[in-house]
Amino acid sequence: MKIVSYNVNGIRAAMKKGLVDWIENENPDIICFQETKAHIDQVDVSALEDLGYYHDWFSAQKKGYSGVATFSKMAPIEVIHGMENDKYDNEGRVLISAYDEFALLNCYFPSGSSGEERHSFKMDYLNDFFPFVKELKKEFPTMIVLGDYNVVHLDLDIHNPQRKDLPSGFRPEERAWMDEWFNDEFYDAYRTLYPDQADMYSWWSYRAGSRGKNKGWRIDYISITEDLKDKLKSSRHAYEAVHSDHCPVIAEFKL
Repeated sequence: MKIVSYNVNGIRAAMKKGLVDWIENENPDIICFQETKAHIDQVDVSALEDLGYYHDWFSAQKKGYSGVATFSKMAPIEVIHGMENDKYDNEGRVLISAYDEFALLNCYFPSGSSGEERHSFKMDYLNDFFPFVKELKKEFPTMIVLGDYNVVHLDLDIHNPQRKDLPSGFRPEERAWMDEWFNDEFYDAYRTLYPDQADMYSWWSYRAGSRGKNKGWRIDYISITEDLKDKLKSSRHAYEAVHSDHCPVIAEFKL
């Protein structure tokens, strides 16, 4: 089973850049989009339906902002929209799809880069998300939590770890949260296979030719519960996909 997480930074714009052709060639079983910036009635998904995908959406109330969507070749048994917390659900940040062998959370964590108020909102989200997932795990013990976490975890995950300005996404309190996340409940699929691989990123600024110079951050993750570790067969970053300022992250499992 091939699972893809992809922050498309606007699904309509990504489709104009060849997203559907890339999906057809890659042929994932499940593809999770973050930052769709659209409602379903604004997007022509007939080409993806023709490829055999069911789809569920959780869009922000604000048009053109945030939002997640999950496309799957298997119909989910159950779909849950949000965290039952309007503070975050109004922004369309968590979409849960339950399948026979696992539950999948498609997540778009808040960015705090626009200022201290949004960074504080982001920290509230992190502190509320962890207990929400722990409680959900009682119902769905086998779980994949993927998406744009908007946080660099390790020094390996950023091209300039020596920077001192500590932007949101690279602050100690966020990285400490990631330490707890990966030490307590989940495993980073990519780091499970490649614990020491450097220069492997999933997001690049549009400024100064950052992507061409590979001056990036790894902020998109596929987190898995322990019982999926032995079933994980591969994980990679699909650098060839250039429909966004992110690239897709991919994991394959033998289920």
